[in-house]
Amino acid sequence: MAEQRFTPEYITHLEPNEVFVFGSNLSGFHGGGAAAVAMKLFGAVWGQGVGLQGQSYGIPTMQGGVETIKPYVDEFIAFAKSKPELTFFVTRIGCGIAGFRDEEIAPLFAEAHNVDNIVLPQGW
Repeated sequence: MAEQRFTPEYITHLEPNEVFVFGSNLSGFHGGGAAAVAMKLFGAVWGQGVGLQGQSYGIPTMQGGVETIKPYVDEFIAFAKSKPELTFFVTRIGCGIAGFRDEEIAPLFAEAHNVDNIVLPQGW
């Protein structure tokens, strides 16, 4: 049985094949929370709100309700499946500045539990 891994609460370093997955806004204004960390440490691009950016991957969470986040999560999971050589550390997207609760966002990642290269926060 494979060892279960969880995304660390704070990430300040990544190996070359690792990606920091953060909650973004569609405009790519990475001014606070994990988005600011992504920009400062992991190559997130100001003005790019979605997708791979350096060693980070943005999932928009600020544009409406949970139902507006799901398509971006689905797109992320498909992307991660297509990049098995990378390991994606998903932060608690949407559970900071965006104001959602873990129990609202975690179910969006149900399919990610079956993807070996996606690491989720504990409890998700």
